Amino acid sequence: MSLKQKTIGMIGGTSWESTVLYYKLINQAVREKLGQLHSAKLILHSVNYAPIIALEQEGKWDEIGRLLGNAASGLQTSGAAFVMLCCNTLHKAAPAIEHAITIPFLHIADAAGSKVSQHNIQKIGLLGTQFTMEDGFYAARLMEKFGLEVMVPELTARKRIDTIIYDELCQGKIQVNSKRELVGMIQGLEHAGAEAVLLGCTELGMLITAQDVRIPVYDTALLHAEEAVRVALN
Repeated sequence: MSLKQKTIGMIGGTSWESTVLYYKLINQAVREKLGQLHSAKLILHSVNYAPIIALEQEGKWDEIGRLLGNAASGLQTSGAAFVMLCCNTLHKAAPAIEHAITIPFLHIADAAGSKVSQHNIQKIGLLGTQFTMEDGFYAARLMEKFGLEVMVPELTARKRIDTIIYDELCQGKIQVNSKRELVGMIQGLEHAGAEAVLLGCTELGMLITAQDVRIPVYDTALLHAEEAVRVALN
């Protein structure tokens, strides 16, 4: 394989817990493909997540788009060949990011949807923040581009997942009881007809693995990282 790499531009810090995972996954994949001491060429723009969360709660998505667009533009100026955003929820602002740059934007739902569709899955359960599960921007992309029927847990469960993500995983807290709850939610989606589950939050892989449930588990952080390496080494 050619040793030439494109430079990956990452917008991270959203949360930094999952950004650390991205960095590890990307570098592990590059080493596996190129061997020995090879590592990824990447530039990381790490944002302060708390003000962005506050803007989410206030519904100020134009301001979020401006902030993320500026981050992406800075990555382009610094030499990134393409940009990725290490957070599912913030992909609601993807159009603003794409508008701010002329290099490609590697959409996380496309990385996930492409892999799922290769396995002839039609109905998939989606776990993520309430924004991701309820706002429509994410499920619509999976349906329109990949023909996937997206299922989500009921409202009480969606609120609980939101709490687990923001109050626990984004703060590095791994709770055994929360893991049990998520497994139960996935089992409920399976009983409702889901053929697989999509971890539509980049922190959820800290708590749930493929060994925890019977149906296939697709981790968006892992799939996004794999796609970034594929593009960088192509």
